[in-house]
Amino acid sequence: MKRYWIILIALVAFFGCARIRVEAPKEAIKLDISMRLDIYQHVAKDIDAIEDIVSGNEPKTSPGKKGSALDIFVKDAYAQDSFGPEVEQAAYGRRDRKPQLDSLETSGAVGENKLGMVEIRGSADSAIVDAENSDRMVIYKAIAQKNGISIEEVQKMYAKKLQDGATSGTPVEVLNESSGRYEWKIK
Repeated sequence: MKRYWIILIALVAFFGCARIRVEAPKEAIKLDISMRLDIYQHVAKDIDAIEDIVSGNEPKTSPGKKGSALDIFVKDAYAQDSFGPEVEQAAYGRRDRKPQLDSLETSGAVGENKLGMVEIRGSADSAIVDAENSDRMVIYKAIAQKNGISIEEVQKMYAKKLQDGATSGTPVEVLNESSGRYEWKIK
């Protein structure tokens, strides 16, 4: 009987004194953000394709162009094909008014704001500005819907593209790093 008591006490002591340790992992928790980067890459490609239309640099196919065997299975896709007729119409409308808008931007009468919209900075025809902003919003909404992101995100990315490509003398609204506020500067 004494032997059973010793075994019982040993078992209680062994299992009763068990410790539980909860520790944080030694390595930081890692998140995979590659999907988000992929979305932004698609948005950038869409922006470039539309801006190619606006600038008149859209890819054209020659009537007598000889393609490869791969062309049978894979077709070229351009922004106007993937977005629909309203975006195509907006892009061509922007292309038609581009010379007038460039002239207004160079003179400082209008500028590119932080959300990719044209803003009157002096004396300018508001009809041109309104038409341009309307066409831009059609494009921004279509890109946002296609890529599943907010319109504001598209506007910020597009604003950077438009400000970088603006002609010299164009007022642009940029972030002042020291104050944290947006300010107008002449490019």
